Amino acid sequence: MSEETRSGGCLCGAVRFEVQGPMRDVLICHCKQCRKQHGHAAAFTGAPAEKFRFLQQRGLAWFRSSEEAERGFCRECGSSLFWRRIGSATLSVTAGSLDEPTGLKCGAHLFTAFKGDYYDLPEDGVERHAAYMPRPGAS
Repeated sequence: MSEETRSGGCLCGAVRFEVQGPMRDVLICHCKQCRKQHGHAAAFTGAPAEKFRFLQQRGLAWFRSSEEAERGFCRECGSSLFWRRIGSATLSVTAGSLDEPTGLKCGAHLFTAFKGDYYDLPEDGVERHAAYMPRPGAS
């Protein structure tokens, strides 16, 4: 049985990629950095970095947005594409950069304590966390 492959890329096509296998549920981040980067909350999914294959990366650039993380974007069209914690084996990708249908669902809203004052969160039954999600087994 072959694993599912999803594809995606930026608005202009200067960055294209494929992801082999399962991806985590989409996380909606309301932190200030994501809101500044995206103009609103950001929607990310993710997978192990080794499951990504770049088909085109001439436009790919990285910006170190904090001591902990960096963000990948297209230097030609400005599309926000990736987020990764320094040293992590997981690469997060903006859900909107994936070609549809994605087959994914929203798993949680993160950093809700920092959301913009100009919008309300929907009453959609999706988990909400004032900061980041607690790690399994943490109390």
